Formats: sequence, structure tokens, C-alpha cells
Amino acid sequence: MKTQLENAVNALQHDLIENHPEDAVQLIENLAPDEVAALLAKYPVTLTAPVWERISPDIGIKAIEHLPTHTTMELLRHIDPLRTVAMLSMLDTEGREKYLKRFPLAEADELRDIMAYPADCAGALMDPRVLLFRAETTVREALARIRNLRRRRLRTAFIVDEDNHLIGQVDIQDIAIASSGTLLAEIQRPVPAAVSDVAPREDVVDLLERYRLTDLPVINAQEQLIGVVRYVNLMAAAEDEATLAMQTMVGVSKDERALSKVSFAVIKRLPWLQINLATAFLAAAVVGLFEDTIAKYTALAVLLPVVAGQSGNTGAQALAVTMRGLALREIRARQWPRVIFKEMSASFFNGIAISATTALGVWVWSGSTGLSAVIGMSMVLSMVIAGVFGAAIPLFLTAIRLDPAASSSILLTTVTDVAGFFSFLGIATLFSSML
Repeated sequence: MKTQLENAVNALQHDLIENHPEDAVQLIENLAPDEVAALLAKYPVTLTAPVWERISPDIGIKAIEHLPTHTTMELLRHIDPLRTVAMLSMLDTEGREKYLKRFPLAEADELRDIMAYPADCAGALMDPRVLLFRAETTVREALARIRNLRRRRLRTAFIVDEDNHLIGQVDIQDIAIASSGTLLAEIQRPVPAAVSDVAPREDVVDLLERYRLTDLPVINAQEQLIGVVRYVNLMAAAEDEATLAMQTMVGVSKDERALSKVSFAVIKRLPWLQINLATAFLAAAVVGLFEDTIAKYTALAVLLPVVAGQSGNTGAQALAVTMRGLALREIRARQWPRVIFKEMSASFFNGIAISATTALGVWVWSGSTGLSAVIGMSMVLSMVIAGVFGAAIPLFLTAIRLDPAASSSILLTTVTDVAGFFSFLGIATLFSSML
């Protein structure tokens, strides 16, 4: 009975790993590294590679250290080089070299070259396993090499000269349907675009989107083809960057993970919380300026969160749209005034609609026409200010070459709170005779 149960469990595990690697990763990442290694070591590397390629690098490298050396090297050579680099980059220099020395010299050099690039440039995103042919290669010879590679999802082969300078490309489909004696030079096409290995990620995204490419060749300073950025890898990197931006916008370190140590989380978060506390005192000081007005008209204290909340939401909307535009390079420097004006206009018209609803609600609640007018005017003013600064803050940080994701949210929260409180209480003080 026990044997039958074990067989059933193994069959389920095999099916999950083979057919549902994404689901398998979610379950496996909750295990200890030695348990991850023991589970995946039961199956051939060809079966488990999709799982290893999806595991978080910090978890993957710890699990790999529990595998036999020959299994580790077979795995690291089989998976996507970018995933290999991601795992090895979690180690110190001595730890990385321990593994790199076991690679064939050419492969080790390729991995070292990738690791030497900054994280956000084309060289760090490229796959060095590019399919190269000479122009005089026949279709028969090309097909034989492609079959020997045993790699799936190949769409494009690149044609180079004797110095590995890029001169053309040919679709795998065109090779498949051409007669066996045809030279690749006869069916090659011009390369729509290529990118330098040190070009920033933004240029890579721009070229891939502009030319609708699935594979973007990467060339070095000598204009030699050294790799290719695949669209799927770029999207994965963009997804990682987006999640990191979400963390940094609220003062969380890019290095923190869901299962990081408590001490690490405290050290990384506490400085930003202290900064946020200082900005909260600034907003409180604004309220303190109008202490006499609030003491005389206590209804103002009840309505303060309404104004601050709406201005905060308005600013957050403008910030999110502007940040996305910057990330996707939809916004150029000359378009910045247009973006700010657009957010100001949208906030104004939204403010008119929201203020009308708010004023009506306050009138029904309090019966005071003056209080309704005060909150209506302050709502429009605070929302316009929030919309302008929601767009302007990330643009300004970008202009002075700072990461807009790192502090935009905290700066915007300060502005919206101060603007909301000051506009509401300031207008209430000016028109106190109406209250």
C-alpha cells in the first residue's frame, strides 16, 4: 500500500513539473533548499529545466548547492544563460568562480561577459546562444546544424562574415521550405535593427516595439554579433523591474523578498518610515496653523480626511500614468509640459464633478451652504494641485537623473496632504463669516 501511494505521489509530481512548471514553482519555493534539490534531482534535467528557470535566483542557487557537482553543471549548462547568470550573481566572487571554472572555457567567458554588464543594458539581457551562419552555407548544411542543436523556439538565424560582422538574417521557416542546395545568401534579408551591447534597456524596448521584433541582435564595439535579446526575456526583465518599482515607490528595498529576514526588512524600511514621519509632522504643522478656526468650527476636522483623501487619489492616478509613460518611453522631454497640462485639466474637470457631489453631501449632512461652498472650492483646488504634482514630481526626478520610483510616492503624499489641508482650512478661514 505504501509503495502504491509513493508511486501515485511521484506520478503527480512528474505531471506537475512536466506540464505545469509555473504551478510547480509556487509550491516548490515554499520548501527548504535541500528539499527543493532532493525533489527535482529525482527527474532528468531536461524535464526540470523549465522549473529551474522560473525559481527565484536566491532560492535556486541555494538549492543547487545541495545537488551533486555533475548534476549542477549539467543543469547550469542546460538552462537559459541569463538564468544561470542570475543565480550565480547571488554568490560572491569566489563562489561564482567555483562554478565558472567547471564550465568549458568559451561558455565561462560568455557568462563572465554577461555578468560584467550593468543590469539594465542590452548586454545583460542578451542570450549569447545566437545561431550564426555564413552566407555561403547551404540550406542542407543549415538544417543539419539546427537539428543538432535540439533547441526549440528558434525563429531567426543570422548571417555573418568571416569577422563575425552582422550582414543579414534569415527566418528558420524560409530555411525549412527552401531547396537543399540553396545558399543562405540567396534567401537572407537585411537586418531591421541591431543594438549596442552597452545600450540601455530603454533603447532595447524602443527598437523591439518600433520594428515589431522577436529577436534583436546585439553587437559589440567592433560591430561583431555577440548575442540576441529575445522578446520573452525582455518582457520578463520588464516585469521584474515593474515589481521592483512598486516596492521602491513605497520605500521598500529592491533587494527585499517576501521571505527575507525580519532584521533585513527592518533595516531597509525604517529610514523611509522615518522620512515619512517627518513629512507627516509637516502636514500636521499646516493643520496647527488653523487651530483656532478648527476649534471654532469643529465640522472642519470631520471633513479634513475627505479633502486629503481625494487629492491623494488624484495625485496617485497622475503619478501612475506618468511613471508608466516614462518606463515605456512614451514621454519625451519636449512632451513634459503637455503631460502636466493634461493632468491639470483632467484633475480640474474631475474636481468640478467631485466637488459638486461632495458639496451636496455636506449640505445634506450639515445644512450649511457656506460649509458646502468651502469644501467644494477646496476640493477643486487641492485636486488640481495634486494632479500637477503627480505628473511633475517623477518628471523632475528624471530630469535631475534620480530614480523617480525611489521617492515619488513619499514626496507626492506630502504635497497632497499639505495642499488638501491648507486649501480647505485656508478657504474656511477666509470665508469664516459664511460658516
